[in-house]
Amino acid sequence: MRETRLALRKLPARKNPSLTLWQSVCISAILGLAALALCLGMEWMIRGSFSQVRSWMDGSRDIFLLNALLTFFLLLLCYGIIGSLLPAISLATLLLSVGSLVSYFKTRLIGEPFFPWDILLNQEGMNIAPLVTGPNAYIRIGGIVLVVAALVVLRFKLGRLAPSWWSRLALVLVAAAGLTSFALQNSWANKMLYQAGVAQIIWNQQENYGNNGFALAFTLNVKNSIITKPAGYGEQAIDSIAGRLASLRGEASSAAADTAEPAEKLPHVIFVMSEAFWDPTLLPGVTFSEDPLPTVHRLQERYGASTMLTPQFGGGTSNVEFEVLTGFSTSFLPSGSVPYQQYISQPIPSLASFFESRGYRSLAVHSYEGWFWNRNNVYKWMGFEGFKSLTHFTEPEYKGAFIADSEVSRSIIREVEKSEVPVFIYAVTMQNHGPYNDDRYGQTDIAIDGELTDEARQIISTYTQGAKDADASLKMLIDYFEEKEEPAYIVFYGDHLPMLGYDYDVYRQTGFINSALAEEWSLEELRSMRSVPLVTWTNVPVKAELPATISSSFLGSFALKALGIEPVGQFALNAELYPSLPGLLRNLTIDGGSHLSGTVPEEASALVEDYRLLQYDMLFGNQYLAGKIDEDFLGRLALPAYNIMDTEQQSLR
Repeated sequence: MRETRLALRKLPARKNPSLTLWQSVCISAILGLAALALCLGMEWMIRGSFSQVRSWMDGSRDIFLLNALLTFFLLLLCYGIIGSLLPAISLATLLLSVGSLVSYFKTRLIGEPFFPWDILLNQEGMNIAPLVTGPNAYIRIGGIVLVVAALVVLRFKLGRLAPSWWSRLALVLVAAAGLTSFALQNSWANKMLYQAGVAQIIWNQQENYGNNGFALAFTLNVKNSIITKPAGYGEQAIDSIAGRLASLRGEASSAAADTAEPAEKLPHVIFVMSEAFWDPTLLPGVTFSEDPLPTVHRLQERYGASTMLTPQFGGGTSNVEFEVLTGFSTSFLPSGSVPYQQYISQPIPSLASFFESRGYRSLAVHSYEGWFWNRNNVYKWMGFEGFKSLTHFTEPEYKGAFIADSEVSRSIIREVEKSEVPVFIYAVTMQNHGPYNDDRYGQTDIAIDGELTDEARQIISTYTQGAKDADASLKMLIDYFEEKEEPAYIVFYGDHLPMLGYDYDVYRQTGFINSALAEEWSLEELRSMRSVPLVTWTNVPVKAELPATISSSFLGSFALKALGIEPVGQFALNAELYPSLPGLLRNLTIDGGSHLSGTVPEEASALVEDYRLLQYDMLFGNQYLAGKIDEDFLGRLALPAYNIMDTEQQSLR
């Protein structure tokens, strides 16, 4: 050992000669051992114990070695770039440890691991970090700090261990080639993946990471973030779809003309997506001292109970928003992707541009930072005239750490009162954002009873208080329009179920689901964990009743149908599709007869494929559809400077 250390240190101070063969062998061995150690450390941080890591390795030894190989390539890359061995290992350790830590907490919070496209969420990630502190985080962060500190100390004992410049270039090229081969899955990499028994489970990323390890699953997902052109896509295919939709639209317009009633004042159309809104009274064995959702339950009795099928759980609000506003489906996108961050950088048809083209003024309201989920830019591309974010609220009421839901309702009312024309408002609340173990309200209004741990009881109590406040904010809106007799159509729903404890703790304690592993849920359990309350209120005649279940991507089409407005583009296709297939998620479909399936029913497959082609055309293709619908619908009315201060002097423009 003493001879090895002397060999490693025996380098001239000023010159940069090639390393000796013995030094190169020693450095290669160090990098190899470091790769193995880092793989073990990453999997320990994610899985929670070395026994689970050992269990995984026993059944997946070759897959573990592939993870180590990828880690080795990363170490080579860092070494080639930095030109100093131990700082390179320190950098790789830091990068991989942070990635593992993020994946650990992201999985426990919302059931999704760390994806390559999550790197784009820089500000959002930094903002969420304070919410996931605690003993588990401190142990893992402490381990990272100790390892990096030890490497820094060793750096001063062993020296720089720098290769020549041409050796560094060779290391960078070899490492980049290796990482790229796995990321793009070329023939060489695919052969190794096949021999190791790697199976990618794109539709269930938690299982994908669990089976294949963090480094390998993360790298393979790089290719999944690249959208490939679907078979059959082309101008002729889009022409055919658009022609059929135009024909259906003509028939519908003719039928509407035969039964036309005198034109009345257009109603205000208000969508309120309430943060993590759900009905806690659905938890089995839990009782409440009073009804936390009297307004919602009254509307359900009046109009019929309905649920919206959401693609998210516990987070990913913008994906639900994307589906509602565009009518597109995240089911056709890579699992875990975020369209607001990745795909929207040009005008895109939405409900906002649709209502704009019909004489409405459109406004987005969100009681949080405008940069979050890139809304400042996305809303512009969608055709909103204005976006009122946190900075545009004047001395707002807070409840806990966020602006109160009641403040959002008051803001909606003020914007309605200011406008001389009907408005389309898409509002997103923030008050009841998780996690809920912070006791943010102190004394709550509703007592909770049931066979629960103290922590679970406190989580339910905090969440229920927020849900009650959301219900009251909806009542405030309804009361305003009833009193003013101002025509309005309100759609109110949650974006996803709340994250009630790690590993779905409260849901499991109450028997709502039986497993902490989503891949073990039955289709009924999956449906329950993706269903949020959906209610509407209106004081104008409607032409459609709420279905028992409807996917968030179809909600816009339903609202247009209820209002008697003929949809165009993807909304027209959705109006054709959702009666026979009201529920469409990546791994769950619900047909018109309420039958559940993990795949698309054969009778709906042709329409679903048309849906996929239209979405690809507008998001990634040549936008052939754009030439066949109103230009205004494409959102080209978006204003360059469109943020709005909440003042009585300013109108929506």
